[in-house]
Amino acid sequence: MKSDNSYLIDSLDRKILSILIKNARMPFLEVARECHVSGAAIHQRVQRLTKLGIISGSQFIVDPKKLGYNTCAYIGIFLDNTSIFQIVSEKLLKISEITQCHYTTGQYAMFIKVYAKDNDHLREILSDKIQSIEGIMRTETFISLDVMVDRQLPLLADTDDEIKFRRKKTDW
Repeated sequence: MKSDNSYLIDSLDRKILSILIKNARMPFLEVARECHVSGAAIHQRVQRLTKLGIISGSQFIVDPKKLGYNTCAYIGIFLDNTSIFQIVSEKLLKISEITQCHYTTGQYAMFIKVYAKDNDHLREILSDKIQSIEGIMRTETFISLDVMVDRQLPLLADTDDEIKFRRKKTDW
């Protein structure tokens, strides 16, 4: 650790992260075997990476289509005034079909990802839930026909043996 609130991520950390990105459920002992270190070393490294906020938890990924949500849409939201972003985002958070909400640059103030059972359900979500929120001027909807890439950001090999990680002020 360095005193300027930045940390070094070394080649072992990168290898551990690469393995866990592919399979977060892999037991630490198997990760240790692949990395040629002890299970305790892997446990300590993962705890450190978690404490630094580089990794957080693990999750099961549920296929929305298997649950009957056959329509995935992205919706650009135009606000009357960007100062109401927080108020609008709190209201959008209450809509369970919304899985992502981004505060963006460009023509939209917000960009959301929505899952619906079908196009009729999407229309209901749009007209009855999203567009009825005060402050939303209008929306623009894009229906996803298929997902070509859906992955974690891969760890690219660095020319140096270490990658400098800087903590956010909120992590201090």
